[in-house]
Amino acid sequence: LLFLGVLMPSGAASAAALPVVINTWAFRTAAETAWRVLESGGSELDAVERGCGQCEIDQCDGSVGYGGSPDESGETTLDAMIMDGNTMEVGAVADLRHVKNAIGVARKVIEHTKHTLLVGESASLFAVRMGFPYEDLTTWKSLSLYSEWLNQSCQPNYWKNVVPDSSKSCGPYKRREEVTYKKEQTSSRRSIHNHDTIGMVVVGVSGTVASGTSTNGAIHKLPGRVGDSPIAGAGSYADSTAGGAAATGDGDVMMRFLPSYQAVEYMRMGTDPTVACQKVISRIQKYAPKFFGAIICANTTGSYGAACNKIPGFTQFHFMVSNPLLSRPTEQVVDCI
Repeated sequence: LLFLGVLMPSGAASAAALPVVINTWAFRTAAETAWRVLESGGSELDAVERGCGQCEIDQCDGSVGYGGSPDESGETTLDAMIMDGNTMEVGAVADLRHVKNAIGVARKVIEHTKHTLLVGESASLFAVRMGFPYEDLTTWKSLSLYSEWLNQSCQPNYWKNVVPDSSKSCGPYKRREEVTYKKEQTSSRRSIHNHDTIGMVVVGVSGTVASGTSTNGAIHKLPGRVGDSPIAGAGSYADSTAGGAAATGDGDVMMRFLPSYQAVEYMRMGTDPTVACQKVISRIQKYAPKFFGAIICANTTGSYGAACNKIPGFTQFHFMVSNPLLSRPTEQVVDCI
């Protein structure tokens, strides 16, 4: 594989070189796997699929893949998407049950259907048809997380305006007759240690872009909840005429702003990737100053950046970068704004 290294003076951003692999969090084995795929002549889509798939196998931080983040009924379900920036095709699965390789199934949605997003048990049936094993995603770890949560009166959870009081009891809940619309507390319920997604952007040697995500979603979510990860433009976005982006954090808040799409559009207008990422975070801050989240961005020259929202306990965001100027996949850190 021929590596074309182009040095670009881009302010605070790094020197640009192609190809580049960038992924959220310090998920090193995911970065290494994706880079190896490129080095051995695999496509950008292959690199994204295998890189994110590595996190599904490793159960990165317990928040990707099987055996983590049980929902309110104790089940682990998966969300994933993959996007081809050449054709703008997207394959995605949400609320996927009993199948471990969610991003692999998402890729099959592109290859074998005319659809974009499949959900729930039907997505699992599709996966089995495509040759994926039907397996239990529950582990002792996820069962213990679930029972611990039940013992803590189901705290924290994602209900509001219900009786009995969801901050003190496990329900079952009913809607309150009188709904009092307090301004919603948009501070994130989830632990900032629950890094809840791998997002990855790969830009090939000719500037071709692919992106993808995989997650098991917010811990103790309501069954059926789908976050930003499998939604094109929210969890990630790729366009080979501009660049790619991927988001991580509080998906319920972030998906309302289509941050990955927005970041790519800023880069299309010539905005530096770091600045594009920062502008996206600033837009969300206006409505949800306490949200937990971060975004990574890379343009078609291989220039890249990241940004995050500063909240107590989360002042820096770690992400991985691989390109020909680095001797190996390297962890990088950005200060939150």
